[in-house]
Amino acid sequence: MEFSLEQLAGILGGTIDGDPSLKVQRLDKIQEGQPGGIAFLANEKYENFFYKTEATAVIVSADFIPSKPYTTALIRVKDPYTSFTTLLEAYQQLHQASLVGIEQPSYMDESSSMGELGYRGAFSYIGKNCILGEGVKIHAHTFIGDRVKIGDGTVIHPGAKICSDTQVGKQCVIHSGAVLGADGFGFAPQEDGSYKTIPQIGNVILEDQVSIGANSTIDRATMGSTLLCKGVKIDNQVHIAHNVVVGAHTAIAAQTGIAGSTTIGAYCIIAGKASIVGHLKIADHTTIGGNTGVTKSIKKSGQTLFGFLAMDLKDFLRSYSIFKNLDDLQKRIQQLEKKG
Repeated sequence: MEFSLEQLAGILGGTIDGDPSLKVQRLDKIQEGQPGGIAFLANEKYENFFYKTEATAVIVSADFIPSKPYTTALIRVKDPYTSFTTLLEAYQQLHQASLVGIEQPSYMDESSSMGELGYRGAFSYIGKNCILGEGVKIHAHTFIGDRVKIGDGTVIHPGAKICSDTQVGKQCVIHSGAVLGADGFGFAPQEDGSYKTIPQIGNVILEDQVSIGANSTIDRATMGSTLLCKGVKIDNQVHIAHNVVVGAHTAIAAQTGIAGSTTIGAYCIIAGKASIVGHLKIADHTTIGGNTGVTKSIKKSGQTLFGFLAMDLKDFLRSYSIFKNLDDLQKRIQQLEKKG
């Protein structure tokens, strides 16, 4: 696919320094740019590559002033990073749009339906009474259980598992190896020390524009729904337990675990390997740092949380009672020193 700089500038709302008729066919890293490619410069750390790149064009900030001679054409925009992301999205959408039809062998039960411009890859399986919207892309080796609903434009990457009764909204992305709708971790302890399985009869609901990373797991609810609201972004290898609710546009990084029945607010940021115990409520706009353990509800919006060390519980509670008062203790010591 080939586009002129004039076309790209129109898409991005930018202006051109150079020949608007120049054509590009690829998206390149600036340090690896070659003729026919377009790159971007958003971080000053990479500016030295700008003067060496062989890319046909580079997307730069509207106020960028080169300090050395350069050979590439420029597309000036308000935000180069966002503009290049727009091109990446467009490229990906064009690629997905080219996937249409049914590869064999694949299976879809006769009671299920799929909208126009859809795609089913080889060895994919679609169970009974499923409804798949227009332009849905089901890649190879994907499993979709019974009574699943998938909205328009959603992409399911190879090897994902969408278990029965799951509902996936429009324009979602489910990456390889993700499992949506497996049983929640429900076991009732018995008097003899054994555990009795609690049937998990709920489901998983993803609203529109949710992204699920590779090998992440979203468990079905015991009753009701495990819910990921609009625009939620989940990284690879994240576990979300039964009956969890994740608010709109929250982002969760790799290897984070969220225990059952916890509610995460909207617009939160949860860094890698964070752990959140069950039955909590986390306020909107909360930021949780990497490796942080959250053991109580966060009621105040906009807080940033960090830090957790494993130790004997009684020792930890005694130490923490001191730790959280250290600032006050230090001030009291300083006052005593001044008096002495």
